[in-house]
Amino acid sequence: MTRVLALDVGTSSARALVFDERGDLVPGVGRQERYTATRGHSGRLGEFDADELLAVAREALDEARREAGKVDAVAVSSFWHSLVALDGDGRPLTPVFTWRHLATSAELPLDPAAVHARTGCPLHPSFWPLKIAGLQAEGVRAARYVSFPDLLTGGRTSPSMASGTGLLGLDGRWDEELLDVLGLDEQQLPELADELVLGDGAAANLGSGAVGRGRAALTIGTSAAVRTVHEPSAPRPGLFLYRVDADRVCEGGALSDGGNLLDWLERLLGGVDTAGLADEEPGELDFLTLLGGERSPGWNASARGVLSGLSFETGARDLVRAALHGVAYRVAEIAELMPEVEELIGSGGALLNRPEWGRLLADVLERPLTLSAVDEASARGAAVFALERLGEKPAPAPLGRRFEPRAERFEAHRAARERQRRLYALASGERPDETGGEPADPPVAEPYR
Repeated sequence: MTRVLALDVGTSSARALVFDERGDLVPGVGRQERYTATRGHSGRLGEFDADELLAVAREALDEARREAGKVDAVAVSSFWHSLVALDGDGRPLTPVFTWRHLATSAELPLDPAAVHARTGCPLHPSFWPLKIAGLQAEGVRAARYVSFPDLLTGGRTSPSMASGTGLLGLDGRWDEELLDVLGLDEQQLPELADELVLGDGAAANLGSGAVGRGRAALTIGTSAAVRTVHEPSAPRPGLFLYRVDADRVCEGGALSDGGNLLDWLERLLGGVDTAGLADEEPGELDFLTLLGGERSPGWNASARGVLSGLSFETGARDLVRAALHGVAYRVAEIAELMPEVEELIGSGGALLNRPEWGRLLADVLERPLTLSAVDEASARGAAVFALERLGEKPAPAPLGRRFEPRAERFEAHRAARERQRRLYALASGERPDETGGEPADPPVAEPYR
């Protein structure tokens, strides 16, 4: 029997689980260690203590390995876009910065549209170029820069993790113009290698069976995203495009607000009841859900959330309903850029634990949405990736409840989405193009080979 040990490093815990050759979870074997992101000495969000997170991940991995005995491969799924600066001895100079760490005002003399065309990543502070420029402006002089899982692999990185940095070209090489502008050489970056390490988004697609252009993963966990995994292609406006391996890319869009928005409402209101909200009309309250800044499709990190329509009659349920609808409408802005998608596979704890959100999303997106029946989609995806390399053929991912779009609800949501577009325009001024540059005639990259 083939066994794969999969380590999934998320934003709240590290889980080490064992899967068999079918991609089924081996019961009773595994380890989970919980932790929380911290505000570092600077008080900034989106940081982990590098040594602490590394120790927790290793503990989970080592304990599961002892319980499992012999395994045929070890694979890793980790949150994408993380950055750690190291000194000459390989010790962390900084915390682990995640995509949520947007505290930089750095600018680079680059054409954002051209950068997006070459790398698949917009010039946005969730990626490495602006983060590194910000650290340099603060006086940080790093010997090397790595992603968090690179610390587990001795400084080597996979195509998937490297592509999520924003410094790797879609041709599989570090981008010369970006390195030149930042004053870096390749020796300061991780060694590119064929590691069994995936960004968590791509892993969730593989783990939930959302593979192919017509089938997208719609994940709502801490944040939210719509992604497809398919053969290589050129970047499209408003969407990211990351490499999965030599033969596949992960394309889509991400939001900074998802389950974290409900967590915020829980703290604010003392409790959140979402039961039945999918069957209620949008109402007069419009919520532009950009509390964490904007990623897709406008990639405006300085954008912030806006509430419109408040009155003395506004109650807690109105606020919760508007929040759920607001996230759904932002997801719809991404989905419109992916017209080839015919079906959505729902995953992520916030969505699976509140299936009424799935009902709402099907109505807003006007497409069927089927909830994944995989409890640990990212961990399973890492295992599936390894099993494919071992020559195994994992079983199709199990699916759960399916929501069909209800045509009688389309008109109300279309009207609410139009109000939110106007609200976005008022809040941000002239809407930037999806890569942050001029909207006319962006460069088009050739698919990598």
